Amino acid sequence: MSLEELIAQADARGLAASGLACSDRCVSLLVDDELLRPLWAHLVDDSDWSESLAKVRAALGPAEPGSGEGEAAEVARGMLLSAPAERDGDAVREWAEACSSASLRVHRLLDPACGSTEDTDDALPLVAAELGRQTVVLQLLAEHGPQGLRRALDVSGEGRRVLRAVVSRRARGLGGVQT
Repeated sequence: MSLEELIAQADARGLAASGLACSDRCVSLLVDDELLRPLWAHLVDDSDWSESLAKVRAALGPAEPGSGEGEAAEVARGMLLSAPAERDGDAVREWAEACSSASLRVHRLLDPACGSTEDTDDALPLVAAELGRQTVVLQLLAEHGPQGLRRALDVSGEGRRVLRAVVSRRARGLGGVQT
């Protein structure tokens, strides 16, 4: 089943988890990874996440002019700032779809293979891996319901570590060129 089909069939918890997982994988570009833990906890117990979401938004704050965060960090910030306070209805579906696209964009922007002669998403390993993670998260929730959240969090953590390593390698590479 395609990612689009999985999103179309997901329930409200699955959609919220999908959007949160995409955001979670990219959040290390901005802040401490633990910032989103309370939101995951709200998905587990199906409680209101609006207060915790407000705290996340406050912790993110506005982008600092001239901070050099880069386009990928700006996209990640937008994912979290656009999260709906209510996890039901069309808003959460739109957010999950937007987060899916935004996360793929972040991975495309950071993929070391981007800019090669084969600059298609199929040729970008970081993008392909992210697409796979998004699919796995939705499949876990479709098959296991709330019990799939723990494994979804693990999949997200794995992707976060990969993205952090890519950013670290890029920073070392850029530092070496400038010195």
